Amino acid sequence: MRKSRTVPQGEVRRLEIDSKALASNLLGDPARRDLFVYLPPGFKAGERLPLLVDLVGFTGSGQAHVNWKNFGENAPERLDRLIGEGKMAPVAVAFPDCFSRLGGNQYINSASIGRYEDYLLGEVVPLVEKVLGVGGEGRRGVFGKSSGGYGAIVHAMRHGGFWSAAACHSGDMAFELCYLVDLPKVLTELALKHGGSIERFIRHFETAPKPGEKDMLVLNFIAMAASYDPDPSQFLGIRLPCDPETAEIMPERWANWRAHDPVNMAEKSVASLRKLKALYIDCGDHDQFNLLFGARQLNRTLKRLGIDHRYEEFPDDHSSVDYRMDESLPFLARALS
Repeated sequence: MRKSRTVPQGEVRRLEIDSKALASNLLGDPARRDLFVYLPPGFKAGERLPLLVDLVGFTGSGQAHVNWKNFGENAPERLDRLIGEGKMAPVAVAFPDCFSRLGGNQYINSASIGRYEDYLLGEVVPLVEKVLGVGGEGRRGVFGKSSGGYGAIVHAMRHGGFWSAAACHSGDMAFELCYLVDLPKVLTELALKHGGSIERFIRHFETAPKPGEKDMLVLNFIAMAASYDPDPSQFLGIRLPCDPETAEIMPERWANWRAHDPVNMAEKSVASLRKLKALYIDCGDHDQFNLLFGARQLNRTLKRLGIDHRYEEFPDDHSSVDYRMDESLPFLARALS
């Protein structure tokens, strides 16, 4: 499915991690993970190419971006084309496996899902840099879409300096608009089919021959609860931020969610964001999860704070927008090269 069959092809190497950060997570997910790394044509170990880390969206994993893709390029094929056509400087790209029993994570530490923030910073990046001689201070970037876009912007806000560039495609933000709108549907589904029990829902989901659309809606919401407001005393550390009968929000629990919202984090992240060489943010102008409004809020706040960044809206929704990497990846590579 390559768009260009004349450009030189890079290679994808497979590494393995026995993660201490992910060990003993409440979900029982494995700590041993595959780690795929794209290397451009003519790569020589130790030449300190910039290193980008790809954070995929919810229900995805790094493996998905290196697999064959119908009617389009996978990430290595896209990189080969962009580099081969001279549109992008050569880079190495890591594709970590961050999938979980709940369908993924938000790339932050969670007492429920696991310490994925520590996993990326303390294990994934150091391993790739040690084995392949890429990256290093001033030459690391992170990018992603949806949950991965959330992870990228939050890492930029917390770890500027470790990361020197970041790209957020359609990332989760303005939680009241992208999450709470689903809460009545989630509560109704749990009540009617699972007696209001998250444990019964999980048992159903994991044994169903074909999870339905409403199942995925519930799974997404409880995964966010496990990410932003984990409660180890509950089943798998999952607790909803509301009264399940009335949907009334519990202020103390919702405050924990809001503390992780990039729109709310920006004011306290100025020092970290100023350490970036490049920051890219975009979103479709009719994103079906209302993420456009959060992106606009964040863009306005960053402008007010004087944070240099590139912001774009494009005529599309949330789905199948990998083509936007044609904009973000050359931008990141140029800043890091």
